[in-house]
Amino acid sequence: MGPQLKMFSGPQMAFLRPSLGLSTPFTAFPLSRCFSTTSPALDWLTPKFAERSKSPKGRPHVATGGSSRGTTVVWGDYGLRMKDHDRRLPASSLKIAEDTIKRRLRGMNYTLYKRVSANIGVYTKGNEQRMGKGKGKFDYWTAKVGVSRIVFELKGDLHEKVAREAFRLAGHKLPGLWEFVKKGDPPVVGLTKLGNGVTLESLKRARRSPALGTQDLPNPPTSTSSSSSPSAPQ
Repeated sequence: MGPQLKMFSGPQMAFLRPSLGLSTPFTAFPLSRCFSTTSPALDWLTPKFAERSKSPKGRPHVATGGSSRGTTVVWGDYGLRMKDHDRRLPASSLKIAEDTIKRRLRGMNYTLYKRVSANIGVYTKGNEQRMGKGKGKFDYWTAKVGVSRIVFELKGDLHEKVAREAFRLAGHKLPGLWEFVKKGDPPVVGLTKLGNGVTLESLKRARRSPALGTQDLPNPPTSTSSSSSPSAPQ
C-alpha cells in the first residue's frame, strides 16, 4: 500500500488523487527551462576556445606570392588599412579603437565590421628570470595583422568626411601607421599597390634578363621589362 500511495505524492500528480466531492479546477504548472539553446554572442576580442598549446611569437604572414586577400573593402563602404609593416595588435588597443569609432558616430545609422580577431595568446615572465622553464603565464590576447590588412569597415548613411574622421581617431589609438580606403580601391600584393599600370601579371613576370635559373637553357627567355635599343645603321 505504501508504494502505491507514494506514486500519487507531489503537486504534479495532484489531479490523479481521489477527490472528496469538491469540484476544484485543475491548475497547470508552467514548465520553465533552466537552460537556453541559443548560442551566446561571440566576442571578437576573445577566442571561443582556449589554446591547446602556447602560441609562438612568430611574425604575421606577408602575402608576396600574388595573394591580395584582406586588402580591399568587402562588406562596407570605407575601411581602415595598415600601412607601414606587420605587427601584433593587443585586444585592449582594438577595443579602444572600436569604442572611439562608436563614440564619434554616436546617433548615426551605420554598421561596423571587424576583419580581424584576437586569437593569439601572449605569455610573459618576470624580469631577471633565468632561461628556460617555459614561456611563462598568460598575459593578454593579440591579433596578428599583416601589412596592408584591413581591420575595420564602415557601412551606412555616412559622409566620407565623417568616416574618414572616425578612422583617423581610431588610427591614433592603434600602433603603427594607417590609411583610409574606399570600396573599389585597388588591392595590394605584399607592399605594392595594384593599379597605374601595375598588374598582378607584371609582378609575377621575371625581372631578370634572362630569368634566374634559366641560364643553362638553349634559348633563355628574356624579360619584357628590359628593352634593347636597335643598333644604328653604319
